[in-house]
Amino acid sequence: MKKYLYIMISALALLTISCEEDTDPGRTSVEEMAGDWWVRYELEDGGEWVDLAGYQRFTTYNTSANNATEMWINDGAHFWDFSGIVSVDYPNKTFTTNGMIENNSYESQFEIIDGKVLAGKAITPSGQPADSLVFFVKFSDDTDGLTYKVSGFRRTGFPADDFE
Repeated sequence: MKKYLYIMISALALLTISCEEDTDPGRTSVEEMAGDWWVRYELEDGGEWVDLAGYQRFTTYNTSANNATEMWINDGAHFWDFSGIVSVDYPNKTFTTNGMIENNSYESQFEIIDGKVLAGKAITPSGQPADSLVFFVKFSDDTDGLTYKVSGFRRTGFPADDFE
């Protein structure tokens, strides 16, 4: 009799545990601005924007403080090797550095101007809509003092939209 009682209690415990609701892991505070992107670095030449290196991977993500007023940006050494925390206006999906800031990749500084994420405004190579990322960047160690335009689309993960 004891044996059956233990089996019934064990079965009841397993059923109770398996019926628990899944935990919602939550979201980051800059979720709609964070992600992997395919971007191009361009320079203006006589009114035309000239692509300098083809599509490069770029990343934006929340800080450890996880607030909606800042996020990390990271080139991952694909073009100039820069990363740092930018100021965010989350309701408007814009970001900037408000002047030169320290580069966390190596000893230098950079400035982000007029950064924005535009929901659904890009078209991927496969013809699908995606979020667009665009900003201008200056580097303290650029001997020519140029301003580069960086623009592209959120990485979809589909092979037709990847450049690796």
